[in-house]
Amino acid sequence: MFVDHTVESAPPAARRTLTATAARFGYLPAAVARLAEAPEVLDGFLKLSGLFETTTLDPLARETLIMTIATRNGCHVCVAMHTAKLHALDADPALIAALRSGVPLTDPRLEVLRLFTVDVLESAGAVGDERMAAFLAAGYTRRQALEVVLGIGTYTLSTLANRMTAAPLDEPLAPFAWDEVRPVPAR
Repeated sequence: MFVDHTVESAPPAARRTLTATAARFGYLPAAVARLAEAPEVLDGFLKLSGLFETTTLDPLARETLIMTIATRNGCHVCVAMHTAKLHALDADPALIAALRSGVPLTDPRLEVLRLFTVDVLESAGAVGDERMAAFLAAGYTRRQALEVVLGIGTYTLSTLANRMTAAPLDEPLAPFAWDEVRPVPAR
């Protein structure tokens, strides 16, 4: 139903973004090519993603949040892409496996973040005092609680768009493929 746009076939407002993305990755990811149908959505996601990368959450914390959203929403493209990113960060294989399967993490601080992310989603942001206290006690800040909201918004946009467009997995991500197993987040 959705077209894999090229730079030439994309709406004019998306062409610069497609050119830059292809240069960055060395190919045009199918998810981006399909999202080009709505240039504002494509640009919005890329801007939000860039902002999320500048937050005070460390890289493993950001990837924990992203993988929590990606598995929860069943986005095989995001799970594969962020599994690759976790490998590039030299993340513990046990952490990667737990994030891919949606089970509790053995790293206590990242587990608090995972649970906090799930709680923010389930409560539509009305996080209980106990969960907020646990988040802060783990060394996170009130600022980072709001940065979690930014991450959730960013990757909810991405995961839902990828599923809507039925974005296929690109060949470079094949080694990180994920069979959709939509886990019930462990609490």
